[in-house]
Amino acid sequence: MHFNIRGENIEVTEAIRAYVEKKVTKLTKYFNETPNSDVHVNLKVYNNEQSIEVTIPMKGLLLRAEERHLDLYAAIDLVVEKLERQIRKHKTKVNRKFRNAEGTKHMFANGTEGVSTALLEEEDDFEIVREKRFDLKPMDTEEAILQMGLLGHNFFVYNNAESGEMNVVYRRKDGKYGLIAGTN
Repeated sequence: MHFNIRGENIEVTEAIRAYVEKKVTKLTKYFNETPNSDVHVNLKVYNNEQSIEVTIPMKGLLLRAEERHLDLYAAIDLVVEKLERQIRKHKTKVNRKFRNAEGTKHMFANGTEGVSTALLEEEDDFEIVREKRFDLKPMDTEEAILQMGLLGHNFFVYNNAESGEMNVVYRRKDGKYGLIAGTN
């Protein structure tokens, strides 16, 4: 794993860097071989609140977690716990549904030391409580943002008039907007 650790309003000291690397490297126990991927870590400080965001892109799997806490080291511990839960959840899903199929199953180690199967099964249950269907109207991104504002939603799904692809615009925590666009 290659670490890219950046800080906003905080100096990334060697102690912080070593702690982040030590904690995130512990996630490799869930994989057959150490993932050869970049680990992007953003540390932020705003009004005495520490924030950490970790993104680990891998082939067939994207791990991402964000956590806020008054103590930076506690935030690091909490974000690693979130990433660990994501890995366990994905691993049990893969093992349960694709026991003999190809996919991301080969990435994970066979054992989950210290993790009860009841916890793994409990985390794997997803319940859809509502389903909506609607026609995607072709529009540009600005019109989609306006529609999102009119509806009072944090995101809006639309058909991009230029590309013909389904896109999603969303309101970020910083008040700005993001765009999710599919690629073929």
